[in-house]
Amino acid sequence: MPDFQTDHVRYRCEAGIAHITLDRAPVNALSLAFIQDIVAAFRRAAADQSAKVVILESAVPGRFSAGLDLDILLGKPASEVRKFLTSLYIDLFNAQHDLGKPSIAAVSGTTRGGGMTLSISCDIILAADSATFGYPEIDVGVLPAIHFAHLPKIIGRHRAFELLFTGRSFSASEAKEFGLVSHVYPDDQLSGEALTLASRLAAKSPTALRLGRAAFMRQNDLDYRRAIAVAVEDFCNIATSPNGQEGLRAFVEKRAANWLPDQ
Repeated sequence: MPDFQTDHVRYRCEAGIAHITLDRAPVNALSLAFIQDIVAAFRRAAADQSAKVVILESAVPGRFSAGLDLDILLGKPASEVRKFLTSLYIDLFNAQHDLGKPSIAAVSGTTRGGGMTLSISCDIILAADSATFGYPEIDVGVLPAIHFAHLPKIIGRHRAFELLFTGRSFSASEAKEFGLVSHVYPDDQLSGEALTLASRLAAKSPTALRLGRAAFMRQNDLDYRRAIAVAVEDFCNIATSPNGQEGLRAFVEKRAANWLPDQ
């Protein structure tokens, strides 16, 4: 299957390893078209019989993904916000669920919000020393709703609550301590280590990988599909609320938010 490239996503397969490379400078902010291209790349990998393992990576220095493009949310009706979240939450989950081969996120630089969704959708996360993570949605008056569904299962309920409701950033070493990432490497070694791991996986029986991964997904994600639909509605409700819009405007205008009383 031939390689392909859109404005901001590249797909290539070499030696049984598919690379999905994000390249939307300056910060890989997620627009609707961008996430649709990412989902299309995962679907291409699923159909590519020469691909045994998939690596998701960024070509933007110092950035994996800073999260959602705020143009998606400011002044938009709930129907438009829902369309984007359906792609980011449901379509991305379905593409990963049906991938049929392992996926590795090679994370370097800043990873926030929707960037966390991209990385956690993969089966394994490797991080560079420079990587930082976080869920800053609460600081602009919205919620990292999808992460309510899976982060407590990965790092524990109380630790997840602290990260999701303070919005603080945390380092790659802290992410490894939490169990969120598998390994942390020096920046100049991340790509090589991701290739080494991918090659090790690619050498396994493709039948064992496909059926084993499907069994793993069934055992670990039985309730996740239902939780995604709830997360879409939760995010839409708060993002289109007066305080949600005020928080987003304040962030864009670089000022403190003037929060309204809760109703």
